[in-house]
Amino acid sequence: MATAEALAPPRARVLIVEDEGVVRDLLERILSAEGYAVETLPSGEAALERLQRALYDLVLLDLHLPGIDGMQVLSAAPALQTDAQFIVMTAFGSVDTAVEAMKLGAFDYVNKPFRTEELLLTLERAVRHKEARREAGLPRRAQRASPGGNIIGDSAPMQRVFELVQRVAPLRTSVLITGDTGTGKELVARAVHDLSPRARGAFVPVNCSALPETLLESELFGHTKGSFTGAIANKRGLFEEASGGTLFLDEIATMSLAIQVKLLRALQERQIKRIGGSQQIAVDFRLVAATNVELAAEVEAGRFRADLHYRLNVFPIRLPPLRERASDIPLLVGFFRERFARENGIEGPAFTPETMARMMEYDWPGNVRELENFVERAMIMHAGTATVPFDPPGARADKMSAPDANGGASPPPSLLQQAESARWSLDRLEREHILHVLRQTGGRRMAAAEILGIHARTLTRKLRQYEDDGVLPDELLALTD
Repeated sequence: MATAEALAPPRARVLIVEDEGVVRDLLERILSAEGYAVETLPSGEAALERLQRALYDLVLLDLHLPGIDGMQVLSAAPALQTDAQFIVMTAFGSVDTAVEAMKLGAFDYVNKPFRTEELLLTLERAVRHKEARREAGLPRRAQRASPGGNIIGDSAPMQRVFELVQRVAPLRTSVLITGDTGTGKELVARAVHDLSPRARGAFVPVNCSALPETLLESELFGHTKGSFTGAIANKRGLFEEASGGTLFLDEIATMSLAIQVKLLRALQERQIKRIGGSQQIAVDFRLVAATNVELAAEVEAGRFRADLHYRLNVFPIRLPPLRERASDIPLLVGFFRERFARENGIEGPAFTPETMARMMEYDWPGNVRELENFVERAMIMHAGTATVPFDPPGARADKMSAPDANGGASPPPSLLQQAESARWSLDRLEREHILHVLRQTGGRRMAAAEILGIHARTLTRKLRQYEDDGVLPDELLALTD
């Protein structure tokens, strides 16, 4: 029978990089006996290859390795690991080398030959520091993304978003944020920036749809004096402004093909040329892009370059629409209500359980932005009263019809109409149809599978995939049998 110790999870996952076999084996025995999950490697080359494929909590790194040495491994570490703590081992008396390693991001150092008690204490401190940093990074219920805004959410889809932000923020990797209008894509982009090593640099947001092609090109790349009518002086572009920080390109699907070519070159070469200029200018930026349309469909339609799509889609983060995380609505309402009351010095009315229940039934086509506007309007209209007594402005599309011009009820748009309007992909249309049928059957999979004409196992497999992807609505998580 397994003991409690055997069933306990490891204290941390540790990678030991040490070229001396005797020392490597000794460290493995010591740390394994203390409950760490240990892997060992003999060289810097092997370490760099492994760090690209696996994540570790701690890396115990010898600085004096043949070939690629420990300092080179440490220099590459921020691009390979999210929040691993590096502890370097160096010969006794090489304090200057150890200090240089800590400037590169090492948590601490130990002298060789080391004392076991000192080594274990250093490892324990590193684990505690890592856990404290993770707790401070993205709280479960709300994460401050910038001085002016918050990401609020306790639902499973939002917890997945938080985990993805945590994982990618420390890296240089390009990020593509997708989601419907009003879901908070810029807040997530700011969170990626604020949790990254570039947080002290500039966060430069650009709405690509708000600028015509010629102006957008000038804004991004800058121009030289006399390069076109009105260019009375040299102008730095936003790529240069974002150097050392993050460039956020919102609504990137609206960017013209001509500018897409220049953006791709800037991503590949990390150099740009101002309009009218001949000099190549080095730029060190991290790109975060956002779109509310399916870029794959835009590529297929010839409106977006496939090679740029591959460059952007390295690390996608999908933001769920509010209807897929209805359980977050009370949290959001409370946050918006408190903020508006504080900013305006008023006592806001309460939202009754009945009103809140109706709000959780509404589709919120404008997502979080629509909810925020609704709360603000309700507090203005009912200032001085005890509660908000009226219903939200509608109900779910499959439960309520809007009046037509003659005062009668017009049918809600079909899924095909919605798909055409929002340019859904075929996968999105299939998913929405499956979820619609599930709602109609009250979450009964056998009945839904019969209506859909598929085997129940096929439906279960698809739902499991939707849950893993964070796109299965909370109410269906609770209902499905």
